[in-house]
Amino acid sequence: MAATAKPTALDPRDFLAIDALLDDEERAIRDTVRAFVRDRVLPDVGDWFERAVLPRELVKELAALGLFGMHLEGYGLPGASSVAYGLTCMELEAGDAGIRSLVSVQGSLAMFAIWRWGTEEQKQRWLPRMHEGDAIGCFGLTEPDAGSDPASMRTRARKVDGGYVLNGSKTWITNSPIADVFVVWAKDDADDIRGYILERGMKGLEAPKIEGKFSLRASITGMIM
Repeated sequence: MAATAKPTALDPRDFLAIDALLDDEERAIRDTVRAFVRDRVLPDVGDWFERAVLPRELVKELAALGLFGMHLEGYGLPGASSVAYGLTCMELEAGDAGIRSLVSVQGSLAMFAIWRWGTEEQKQRWLPRMHEGDAIGCFGLTEPDAGSDPASMRTRARKVDGGYVLNGSKTWITNSPIADVFVVWAKDDADDIRGYILERGMKGLEAPKIEGKFSLRASITGMIM
C-alpha cells in the first residue's frame, strides 16, 4: 500500500507561506500593526468612512508606532526593512485603504522625496517632525488636465530673487488639506521637472478639500492651488 502524504495546513491569511520567510523583527512589526488595526481602526472606520473624516489623533497614534518613514534611515528614522514596510502597508490596507494612504503618502512620497533630494537643512527641519506626526506632508504631482503624466505637466516654476514663484494647480492630492509641508512638482524655464517644498501659510497657497468621494473617504484628499 502506498503511503499518503499528510496535507499541509494552510493559513487562510498566508496561502504562499510567506511568514516562514520573515525574520523576527518583520513578524513583530506586522503583528503590532495588525493588532492596532484590529483594536483601533476596525471598530470605528465605518463611522469615519460615513462622515468622511480622519481623526487627527490617529496621526499621533500611527506615529507612536513608528510607521511614518519607517523604511528610511538617519534623522531619527527607524530604518526598517522594505519587507517590514510592505507588511505594514498590507495590514493597514486590510483595515482601510484611506489609513494606508495616509501612511504611504507621508512616508513613501513626501518624506522620501525630502530624504532623497532635499537639502540638509530641509531634511533636518522636516523629517524628524514628520516621523513624529508633528507635521503632515503631501506630494503634488497629479493635475486636473495632465493627470499623473509628468510630461504633460502644466505647473510652472519661475526663479525670482530669494526663491521661486509657482503657478498651477494639483488635484486628488492625499493629505493636502491637512498638510504642513507640500512637495510640489513643476517645470522650470528649461522644461525640466523639479520638486519644490512649500509650507502652509505661504502667500497664494490654498489646499481645498475634495468633497463627495465614493471611496477613500477616511483619507483627506484635496487640491493644491
